[in-house]
Amino acid sequence: MSHHLQFEQWVPCPLGQVFAFFSNPENLPRIMPAASATRLDRLTRVPPVPSEEGTGDEAAGIGSLIFTSFRVVPFLPIRARWIARIVEFEWNHYFADVQDKGPFKTWHHRHEFVSEIRGSIEGTLVWDAIEYDVGFGWLGSIVNGLFVRPQMERTFKERQTKLPGLLAQEGR
Repeated sequence: MSHHLQFEQWVPCPLGQVFAFFSNPENLPRIMPAASATRLDRLTRVPPVPSEEGTGDEAAGIGSLIFTSFRVVPFLPIRARWIARIVEFEWNHYFADVQDKGPFKTWHHRHEFVSEIRGSIEGTLVWDAIEYDVGFGWLGSIVNGLFVRPQMERTFKERQTKLPGLLAQEGR
């Protein structure tokens, strides 16, 4: 059974800076909860096609493979592996990844970015749309409701807390 989650956050940083931060997979462990001990184990980076809107050696374009591992249960040393592949990329607008191997039956995560001025502050709206399937039919739906969805909500809540500070460090 397919499930959907959406998250949005406005940050007081320019679009180019925010997009550059997110499109660099090396920043992924920085935005994950510390308890997950997320690691970037390997990266096969395919550079995106340069455009007038962006260039950068750190961005992961279409076809990039991101190999990560994380603790499923924070206090246990058991790690799960995840291989994500970038399948969509448009400079300073969006990119999307799918799971090639990992804990879900299916996973599609689209990251979108929109420049937005609030008050007199130039900022960026970060929007995440996730479609996923835990698998295992009705049992997976129960596991999703009890564990998976709440964990993803906590993960994004923590990211929203960390992100402004991380971007401020990057902007220096």
